Amino acid sequence: MTTGIPAPDSYYERIDEHRYKPTAHAGGAWDPDELHFSPLGGLVAHALDRHTASRADSGLLLSRISYDILGRLALDECEIRVETVRPGRTIELLEAVVLIAGRPVVRARAWLLAALDTGDVAGGADERLAPPESLPRRRLSDVWPGGYIASLDVRAVTTPRPGRATAWVSTPLDLVAGEPSSPLASYLALVDTANGIAVRQPPTAWMYPNVDLTVHLHHRPEGGWTGLDTTVTFGPTGQGVTSTVLHDVRGPVGHAQQILTVRPITAD
Repeated sequence: MTTGIPAPDSYYERIDEHRYKPTAHAGGAWDPDELHFSPLGGLVAHALDRHTASRADSGLLLSRISYDILGRLALDECEIRVETVRPGRTIELLEAVVLIAGRPVVRARAWLLAALDTGDVAGGADERLAPPESLPRRRLSDVWPGGYIASLDVRAVTTPRPGRATAWVSTPLDLVAGEPSSPLASYLALVDTANGIAVRQPPTAWMYPNVDLTVHLHHRPEGGWTGLDTTVTFGPTGQGVTSTVLHDVRGPVGHAQQILTVRPITAD
């Protein structure tokens, strides 16, 4: 998709009701000719929002979303199909399938739960992070290539060390050109960045892409800044886990988990 024409100020452009074209800003970190999953995860949430927008407000909140990455994410137009798997007044399950060139590449399921007033018993969350505006910028592009990483504003809460980092992530770009996105979709569009902020081994020597992303939310996040308090663990048999406490500017909102396939990069 390298054309010499400046990319729009968005990660995607709409083609029709179900199809979207990525811009150069959606380019991946492991391979710039592939999609970075993070904005695609937000796009799936955007499609889920559109699926539920035509009905009366049900009072349900997206409380968990799990994405399984089924194959190579080519930097090409995609189609997203959404269906209601389990309808309900207090609990509902939605499923979205992302297709590229007619082949399913991502399957996502989202649980929506009833919104109730539980403020009197709320508690148990982690401490708030220092606000992003007062923190130094961090250049992730010094470690990772790709249009998506280059588009980010990253603020370091702590000095990163191998397998451990805490940072705020934001972007000036729209998710879809000319379309408003919900605070939730904009927030989720940045969560998959977690696997790149706490580098345990140099990505020039080791690969450790995630094959899934699961997000559990106990608080509805605001958009703008996504806070990532991240720990990366590698096991002895080729698997790893990226675990993240998620924050917005008000405080903790949930957790994210990513399973990694860890493998050395061998010279040709």
